[in-house]
Amino acid sequence: MSATAHELIGKPAPTFTLPNQDGEDYTLKPGEGKPIALFFYPKSGTYGCTREACSFRDSQETEVYKSTQCEVVGVSADDVKAQKKFVDDNKLGYNILSDKDRKVRELYKVPKGLLGLSDGRTTFIIDKTGIVRDVADGVMNYAGHIKLVEKWLNTFASEK
Repeated sequence: MSATAHELIGKPAPTFTLPNQDGEDYTLKPGEGKPIALFFYPKSGTYGCTREACSFRDSQETEVYKSTQCEVVGVSADDVKAQKKFVDDNKLGYNILSDKDRKVRELYKVPKGLLGLSDGRTTFIIDKTGIVRDVADGVMNYAGHIKLVEKWLNTFASEK
């Protein structure tokens, strides 16, 4: 686990603007009354990244995602064209953002992946007030990221 990404736990999640899959500027504004699952992943279209993105897509149909109005946002360094293809091919119903220069990845202190040769996989669970509540790391454990988000959403749902 990366100590640096985990340093954000308990702190306000940074606001940022990046282009989405349609080339439109998208601004993430934590603290606007709904939780956010913000996931950084290595590369659109690869096996693990597709499985993770599709798992988030499918999870949005569950009661806990609907009741908490959880917003899901994915980020990788792929260009807008690749993000658009990824969204269209997998029928993703949420924004996938292009962080070509990796500035937002740095802002969120996302570590490198395997042996430092690829971008890492990190998910941030941000509560409705904009505070980072938890972080999941690990390139190979995308399923664990989904489970951690669901755990927190159940907690948020019981806080209503």
